[in-house]
Amino acid sequence: MNTRAVRTAAAVTTAVLALSACGGSDETDAAAEGGDLGALTLQLSWIKNAEFAGEYFADVNGHYTEAGFSDVTMDPGPGPIETLVASGEADFGLSNAVATAQVVAEEDAPLKIVGTKFQKNPFTILSLADGGNIATPEDLVGKRIGVQAGGNETLFDALLEVNGIDPAQVEKVPVEYDPAPLIDGEVDGFLAYLTNESITVQDAGYEVTNLPFADNGLPFVAESIITTEEMIADEPEKVKAFLEAEIRGWQDYLRDPEEGARLAVEEYGADLGLDMAKEIEQAEVQSTLIVTPDVESNGLLTITDELIEQNLATLAAAGIDLTDAGDLFDLSLLDELLAEKPELVEVPSAA
Repeated sequence: MNTRAVRTAAAVTTAVLALSACGGSDETDAAAEGGDLGALTLQLSWIKNAEFAGEYFADVNGHYTEAGFSDVTMDPGPGPIETLVASGEADFGLSNAVATAQVVAEEDAPLKIVGTKFQKNPFTILSLADGGNIATPEDLVGKRIGVQAGGNETLFDALLEVNGIDPAQVEKVPVEYDPAPLIDGEVDGFLAYLTNESITVQDAGYEVTNLPFADNGLPFVAESIITTEEMIADEPEKVKAFLEAEIRGWQDYLRDPEEGARLAVEEYGADLGLDMAKEIEQAEVQSTLIVTPDVESNGLLTITDELIEQNLATLAAAGIDLTDAGDLFDLSLLDELLAEKPELVEVPSAA
């Protein structure tokens, strides 16, 4: 299974031209009158594994239905998430701050992050403990690092920049997404996901070392919920209903992460041949990316002002020109929802 590259969706500008034909106030009025928000399409960022266990809980436990949606379609990734949302082909998408900021800055896409699941992004430089053993940014010096082309390369360059490392002191080796070059000794480190390749290599019997981007100068939110400015302005109740269903689904997940893994393996991703042990471990690891002291205080999906400022600093390091938080984030509807339903602030723990 592969990690996702952060990438720019160059077709967003064209896609936005179709936006006016999608949704609108008439649909909102009809939904309000009938008590039905209609069908919902959610564009996932990856295949249907445990990464989306909260969405599975929201579906099987009826949270989407209770929120007012008549039907929910979860389209698996990877794919041009920002383009699909901007064009109205998907009502909401799951992406990350860097990927979305790229298309906002470069294509003037009318997209906003309205909440986030991962407070800490899962990008890492993965190495073998008895090999490269890259535990600090300084350990990158003199090493061969496997980096995927595109947005991942941009992120890696930013990692060097924020840690004051001369790129000439690191050999960047082009790779795909299979960590075999790391295992075979062709590279000393490999740009990976904490919730994916790191677990896969460890489960193959290797002791691994991780250098998480989030803890080494590049904090940014991931698995963030994106939608259009038009959706926020014209259908705020639909946005709030979706956010409520998401929160309730992830509350269920936190009470039973192992059941979330089972839903991925046996139901939603049943045709993918997922490994139960790996999915259970992924569920455990991603819980640490979701629940932080700030989330325990403020609730799931929330993003503090301090974290937003850290995201903007990361974007600047990656060469993305967004200086105002309002260019990328709009948490106003999430704030309204949590004020109206304070029980949603609860962050449960596994039984």
